[in-house]
Amino acid sequence: MFRALALVAAAVLIAGPALAGSTAVTCSKSPASKFQPQSALESKLKASGLKVKKIKTENGCYEAYTVDANGKKGTFGFNAETLEPVANAEAGEG
Repeated sequence: MFRALALVAAAVLIAGPALAGSTAVTCSKSPASKFQPQSALESKLKASGLKVKKIKTENGCYEAYTVDANGKKGTFGFNAETLEPVANAEAGEG
């Protein structure tokens, strides 16, 4: 029960800004020179209690592979320019 609650809390913390807006956040269309550094995303995720295993860049999105305090794995997608969460963790693939 606690594990599920902790996972939901972490997901809401990360995805909250994306769910609050009326428009869905998508991957960046800007050149890579406009992207935020991956280290900024890693810091953001660590601050929310997640351990970052890997971050990769795909078509204007960062895809972050994480593990929470209970060992539960997660995959989250972020706009590489704004670091705002995207609804689909694999939005950059395709």
